[in-house]
Amino acid sequence: MILALKLGVIAIYVAALAGAAGLLPAGIGAAAQALALGILFLHVLELLFAFQHVRRYRGPLAMSVLLTILFGVLHWKPLAAARPAQ
Repeated sequence: MILALKLGVIAIYVAALAGAAGLLPAGIGAAAQALALGILFLHVLELLFAFQHVRRYRGPLAMSVLLTILFGVLHWKPLAAARPAQ
């Protein structure tokens, strides 16, 4: 389920880039860009509120921050639900 949602978010980002490159009709491209910017903005806000969970990522913190900005709750919620390492 999470993978399908992540693929949906990626599709929105790809549509926004295609719209910016002029590969989509103006109205659709503009809507995709507005949606992608809104999603990115909300994910940056999520990063501020869920940073304690973002830090639990086993890889580099910078990668976890990037994944949170791209995918938001789809990235940090599984980290929050995981049992902390003991």
